[in-house]
Amino acid sequence: MASGTATASYEMRFDSGRICLDLAATTHPEERLCSAERLRAWVAGSGLVPVGTPLAGVDGTWLLAFHELRGHIARLVAGELDGRPADAALARVNALAVHAPPAPRAVRTDDGMLLCRLHGPLLCADLLAAVARDTVELLTDPVVRAGLRRCEGDNCAIVYLDTSRGRRRRWCSSEVCGNRERVARHRRRAALARA
Repeated sequence: MASGTATASYEMRFDSGRICLDLAATTHPEERLCSAERLRAWVAGSGLVPVGTPLAGVDGTWLLAFHELRGHIARLVAGELDGRPADAALARVNALAVHAPPAPRAVRTDDGMLLCRLHGPLLCADLLAAVARDTVELLTDPVVRAGLRRCEGDNCAIVYLDTSRGRRRRWCSSEVCGNRERVARHRRRAALARA
């Protein structure tokens, strides 16, 4: 996904448990949606559209719209976790959720297989609506919402949905923040042993 000059931190991640949280996580540790090309990669990887959906129409205006929605989601989720309602963000998410998300349909190929395709052209408002509705569903379901967690990793601001058995997950990703924590713990123990 990343170009040859990009660092590993630019890899797209989809491990927060919800599309809306995955979008909010695209600012950490640095901006991941920095171009229309990166937004196309995120949309394709997120599962918002069926595999093979043409994304040629994704441009700078889409990028600005997704950045705006991302900011509203981040403020809304943080406000809910902190007990500080973000009603302006809530109003904007609700307004975006009103639009109909993209409608799928089954299409038979020449060899008889069924593929999922979108009915009609792909519009930015369709995708924004799908992410906004995911946010609404997440925050209005008390059982699901109870699984919202902030990553305990150093300098990590990612919020994720803990669906682990016993709800004991501590990090946004065991492979990223969890691994960093385990390495740091090992180094601390080694330094104490040498001292």
